[in-house]
Parts: sequence; structure tokens; C-alpha cells
Amino acid sequence: MADWAPVLIGVLLFVLLTPGLLFQLPGKGRAVEFNNMQTSGVSICVHTIIFFGLITILLIAVGISINIG
Repeated sequence: MADWAPVLIGVLLFVLLTPGLLFQLPGKGRAVEFNNMQTSGVSICVHTIIFFGLITILLIAVGISINIG
């Protein structure tokens, strides 16, 4: 059967790391701002790098696998 780990982890990280939803790194006024619902190009790049790093660690280094069926 298909491995669902990349799909589930990708969706979870995408929701959690959306810039401005929970936190924004770097913020517009401070280094880290929480729940401001605003974003910038720099914060999008930083959150993309964090997303790539976390998904790489979880799927390749740790080897998380979710098989259904």
C-alpha cells in the first residue's frame, strides 16, 4: 500500500508553519511575532527553509512511515 507519511506530515507542517498564523520569523517589528496574520517575503523564505529542514529530518533521517491497509 501507499505510504501516507509524506502527505500527512507535509499538510501538518504546512498549516503550522504558515507565516503569520502561529508565529512569524522575522516579524515586521520584532524578531518573532505571534498571531499577527501578516507576512513578508523574508518570512516566507525563512519558513520555507524551516519546513524543508523539518520534513527532511522527519521523512529521511528518522524514517517515519504510515501505511494504511
